[in-house]
Amino acid sequence: MIAKAIAEYMKENGIKQTFICEKTGMTKHSVSCALNGKRKLSVEEYELICKALNMTYDFFFGKSLKSA
Repeated sequence: MIAKAIAEYMKENGIKQTFICEKTGMTKHSVSCALNGKRKLSVEEYELICKALNMTYDFFFGKSLKSA
């Protein structure tokens, strides 16, 4: 799952969900639900998160495929 790969990356790098909220404008609830697998990320949200983390769009796809 992409959201799981994002959550793992954030944990490994000490990045808090509040950072994502501040950078993307997403609510804490929507970030939390998405990263905990309670809802799917939209493409737009995924793009915002990648930009906030300064990552390419394909970075988390590769990580999610390796953990599958």
